[in-house]
Amino acid sequence: MKALVLEEYNRLVYRDVENPQPQPDEVLIRVKACGICGSDVHGMDGSTGRRQPPLIMGHEASGIIEKTGKGVSLWNAGDRVTFDSTVYPLNDWFTLKGRYNLSEGREVVGVSPIEYKRHGAYAEYLVIPEHILYKIPDNVSFEQAAMVEPAAVAMHAVRISGIKAGDSAVVVGSGMIGAFIVAMLKTAGATPVIAVDVDDEKLKMAAKYGAGITINSNNRSAAEMIRKHTKGRGADFGFEAVGISATVNLLIDSIRKGATAVLVGNLTPIIDFPLQKVVTSEIKIQGSCAICGEYENVLDMIAGGLLRVDDMISAVAPLSEGPEWFRKLYHKEGNFNKIILTP
Repeated sequence: MKALVLEEYNRLVYRDVENPQPQPDEVLIRVKACGICGSDVHGMDGSTGRRQPPLIMGHEASGIIEKTGKGVSLWNAGDRVTFDSTVYPLNDWFTLKGRYNLSEGREVVGVSPIEYKRHGAYAEYLVIPEHILYKIPDNVSFEQAAMVEPAAVAMHAVRISGIKAGDSAVVVGSGMIGAFIVAMLKTAGATPVIAVDVDDEKLKMAAKYGAGITINSNNRSAAEMIRKHTKGRGADFGFEAVGISATVNLLIDSIRKGATAVLVGNLTPIIDFPLQKVVTSEIKIQGSCAICGEYENVLDMIAGGLLRVDDMISAVAPLSEGPEWFRKLYHKEGNFNKIILTP
């Protein structure tokens, strides 16, 4: 089969690789669409340590079941499916407690840190355990289904925050995850929903997804503006969707005493953290990791017209053009949202 292989850091090659074969309780999927995730773009240069070559990346995908392994009973060849990006064990303590995203021994599709290597979906075929599969509704396209993963990440962050209707919220970082967080906050009844970024085009997208107030933090004091829109106190809840020191600190400055800060961004492993402000303001820090059961809900929202994902898709291109699209995204050539690759 053809695949897009990270042969060494910053070197992607479209070439032939051996076809995978499903083991017991696994299915072979013919990939129909796979989105380029920012974590792959950042990871291909080795800076994150989670894309060690050689590796087939890609985890935001959908396709058709081509073949089922021994013991698979709930799925059949021809089924249209998408899948969770986390491969988790079913008998782990965290899984049994309903928190499979924290399970010991979990792996992420298309990721290769020191501990494991699991090839991903920038390929014609992919093998996936049956227990992380989800059926695609008939009125949802493969390209739309490839957008479920980032939307589910956003839904998970909002769900675990504890936010209630009427609470105010600020989202720092208005890329794809940030825009989807905005959409989920509007669905949850948060008001006002404030989006912050340094890119006006991203702020326009955040507004389209429901942000009532947008602030370019390059042009004015974001924290001061947020206080003006939250009765002088700061937001009740804050969501950070970048993962660097500057944006985390901005988030902490933008929320009120006793507020909750949800950290979703994961761009750098270590940041400068405003410990004294967090302690003296009794701010609650909540990490948000991946997804834990939100896939089906997001698929239902897309199918029911409650979540628009087409607005986020900038281009659909053949997998063979993957190296060029990665180059453009890595060097920030053009203002693109999601690029979907089709094998």
